[in-house]
Amino acid sequence: MDALERIKKQVTDNPIMIYMKGSPDFPQCGFSARAVQALKACNVPFAYVNIFEDEEVYRALPKYANWPTFPQLYVKGELVGGCDITLDLYQSGELQKMLQEAVADKKAA
Repeated sequence: MDALERIKKQVTDNPIMIYMKGSPDFPQCGFSARAVQALKACNVPFAYVNIFEDEEVYRALPKYANWPTFPQLYVKGELVGGCDITLDLYQSGELQKMLQEAVADKKAA
């Protein structure tokens, strides 16, 4: 399975997926840290990929969704955006609703 196929499988299999630098417990850049803080504040489970541990995904991900930077948040298989968009959605209350719906949809499936 090539990197693009793996990415597609990851974002399809996980209702909430973040590609980030580091891990949720040890983010390795400020943008990843802030995005993960917003996800954790929503109290929903999410999956992650540390792009530093998978160079193929690191190189392929910007091509996958035509988004050049990290982190990248996917909800129900769709790119939501990076750190700024994630924080804006969190501050408006939309992120919580979006994530709770994604988790509920996964449970219902």
